Order: sequence, then structure tokens, then C-alpha cells
Amino acid sequence: MKIAITGATGLIGKRLATRLAEAGHSLILFSRDADKAKKKLGLAAEYRVFREKIDLSGAEAVIHLAGEPIAEGRWTEARKKLIMDSRVATTRAVAQAIRDLPGKKPSVWISASAIGYYGDQGNRVLDEESPTGTGFLAEVCRAWEAESIGAMDFPRDTRRAAFRFGVVLSAEGGALSKLAPVFRAGLGGPIGMGKRWMSWIHIDDLVSALVFALQTESLKGPVNAVAPEPSTNAEFTRALAQALHRPAFFRVPTLALRAALGQMSEAILSSQRAVPTRLHAGGFKFRHPDLFEALRSLYA
Repeated sequence: MKIAITGATGLIGKRLATRLAEAGHSLILFSRDADKAKKKLGLAAEYRVFREKIDLSGAEAVIHLAGEPIAEGRWTEARKKLIMDSRVATTRAVAQAIRDLPGKKPSVWISASAIGYYGDQGNRVLDEESPTGTGFLAEVCRAWEAESIGAMDFPRDTRRAAFRFGVVLSAEGGALSKLAPVFRAGLGGPIGMGKRWMSWIHIDDLVSALVFALQTESLKGPVNAVAPEPSTNAEFTRALAQALHRPAFFRVPTLALRAALGQMSEAILSSQRAVPTRLHAGGFKFRHPDLFEALRSLYA
């Protein structure tokens, strides 16, 4: 297939583009700076600039991953607007670009979303039919998905899926890039009582799930991109400490975290026990379903 990817230089996009290129697919890779993207990725592909109006000509499938990181600084009003716009406006632009294509449309469009859609749900098990929650991230995800799987007047021959990412485990970036140095210094520990649920996924499984979605006609609508067994914060802390061969005795008070991070602490303190019901129903097999094994594979 000829596959277009936005956010191609990001943590997920880079790994995905490499996997698809190795499998023999032709790629159209979008970035704000096409020349820098070409140097960074080093892949034989067609590089295009991502702008307000984008060119998807020739694309048989589209994977939209572009979006501003949520954990880069406190959530000021300006920062929150940037996070919202970087997801909603870019997704709207992709949807319009697909509509504007003459002739045959892409067979599938996969757009990123996040389990932030569910808000703070305590111990409740969350599948794709579970209701949305409250908070800024839930608001962002609702608006995000409204422009992808909820977009009106969309070509019927384009299958649409919104991947609700959990915490992506990678030694190259993401949440672990901030946590691992703290744990290596012996300063890691659970947050509060450690009872909040975390839904996570190994980056290799996430990339495999995205490739799987390209090929699986039954996979559409919201898709929880998480491992089958979510963990509590205490379990995650224990597993990361063991994988790094370090103790984890320090407990982080929730009040201190809220004071330090402000509203951004919502991203860390929300409890989300999401499960991948639709991936399982489609027949997807996880390579890293166990948390400790997943972390050990990253830090072996």
C-alpha cells in the first residue's frame, strides 16, 4: 500500500514508518519540516510538509499521529489551547484533505486519540463503549474524535478508527524518559497509596496494532490501544524498579504533585483501567502482555 503518516518524526511515527518501510510499503511522510524529517528518518519515502491544507494525493491509507506533547510544561491557558488546536485542527485538516481527494478515497484512516477520553474512572473496567469522563484531557479527546470517527459527510468507502493510546512504554522517549532517571537514582516510588490504575502498552505492540488495523476490516470506531492487563500505580512502580534493579521506597504525596504540576497533574492522577476489547475481538495477539516482561525487554 501507499500509506501517508502525519507526525512521522515522533516517538510512534518513527517506529511505525520504519516497520512499514521494511514490510515493503510505499510511504508519504508528513512533517512541519520535510528536509529535517528526511535527515532524521533516513527512509526512502516521499516527504511532504504538514500545513493547514495538506496534500494526500496518492495515499491508499492514512495514519494521523500529529499532536503537541501534553507533558511539556504546566498547563497555562496558552498551553492548553496549543494542545487542543494541535489535535483538533490538524485532524480536521486531514479529514478535509480526504474529502477533497478526487476519485477513489483511502481505504482506511486511523487517527490517534487517548484513554484520557475516559477521565478519572476509579476501579471501573473501561472498554470502548464506556462513557466519557470529565477534565481537560477528556474534553480534548472528545473534540479530537469528533473530527475523525465523528466527522460528518465523510466518504463511506474510507474505514475510520480512533486509537485511544494508553501510556506508551519505550526506552527512547515518552513517559519512561522522565521516570527512568528518577528510578535509576533510587528516588522512585508510588504516587499516594498507589491504587490508581494505569493502562499501558509496549511500543512494539502499539506499532503492531496500528499495522494490524490497516489490514483488519472489522476494526473501526474507537479502539483502546492498551495491553490486556492494566496495572495499579504501585504495581507499575514495583515492576519498573525491578527492571532497573533499583529500590523504590519514596512515596510521592498527591498534594505535592498537584502543587508542583497544577492542572497537568490530571494526566498522572487519573485512574483509567482500560482494556483492549476491540483488538481482542479482531484477533490481535500481544507480544508483551505482561508489565514486568515488557519493561525488562526495554531495559535488558
